[in-house]
Amino acid sequence: MPKVVTFGEIMLRLSPPGFERLLQSPVLAATFGGGEANVAVSLAQFGIDSYYVTRLPANDIGDAAVRALRAEGVRTDLIVRGGDRVGIYFVEAGASQRASSVLYDRARSAISELEPGTIDWARVFSGADWFHVTGITPALGDKAAVCTREALDAARKAGARVSVDLNFRRKLWTEKRAQEVMRPLMRSVDVVIANEEDIQSVLGLDVANTDVTAGHLNLDGYQQVAQKVSKEFGPSLVAITLRESVSASDNGWSAVLWDNAHSRFLQSQRYDVRLVDRVGGGDSFAAGLIYGLIAGREPEAALRFAVAASALKQTIPGDFNRVSVAEVDRLAKGDASGRVQR
Repeated sequence: MPKVVTFGEIMLRLSPPGFERLLQSPVLAATFGGGEANVAVSLAQFGIDSYYVTRLPANDIGDAAVRALRAEGVRTDLIVRGGDRVGIYFVEAGASQRASSVLYDRARSAISELEPGTIDWARVFSGADWFHVTGITPALGDKAAVCTREALDAARKAGARVSVDLNFRRKLWTEKRAQEVMRPLMRSVDVVIANEEDIQSVLGLDVANTDVTAGHLNLDGYQQVAQKVSKEFGPSLVAITLRESVSASDNGWSAVLWDNAHSRFLQSQRYDVRLVDRVGGGDSFAAGLIYGLIAGREPEAALRFAVAASALKQTIPGDFNRVSVAEVDRLAKGDASGRVQR
């Protein structure tokens, strides 16, 4: 069974019921989520030996986060315990013309204060086939950025393939700082995953003649920028997710992939998604792409699998994608009817 390692911050997620505004009623549902944790959960659901690395305080909330991961089949042996708090984020689900919103309360979280050199990365990557991280982790602070660099170097030394989801978060750092940190890391990466904003903000490259809010996607522009990412930074595969935001309730969802080894630009199938929860959609795409590639599927098949997996995730409340390989394959092969499976 392939071993995949992810590294990042898992947070306590607090959300009001249904489509209520934050604290409209004095009720908040408490679950857990976070970019790399979401990927780890998806991969565990797909039958991968999925290891998650983070730092959590040795208190009841930290224990609950570990239990949540274990319940989904994620290996938690490598989690470091320490620090004072688990980061929190509040998610208010939008509807129709009212956008969803996220409010962070993650300053001084346990992982942001993780000292470089603490984690035995050689042990972490022993026997590992793949390492995945996002641009969120180094955005947590200088210490987290150095730890990300340590992890990438160790993964390369161990012979693991590396994927990075650029995942720009404007509430965590500036474009200038993101580019200072992330651009040098790209030489250690095999697969880049992004959307058009990520590429522009994190790598400083523009996608020409594209306006996703107006539903106008210029595929030639995406091909050009994907090729440029591969040429300038070295990743052999560059995946770009394409979200057409009709409203907060309805999105078009697809993706493209530049396969540099074969000089091919691949375009996926497209879905009209009625959103239940879009949080984790990009993470489930990343997990689907990793699964497809590590399972030996051709890049085009891996892309189709990833888009189908992420479309399904956006119909499930919470951060985690609780779907099987069989369910994703059924959708990827064309069964989008939604008929009851008896």
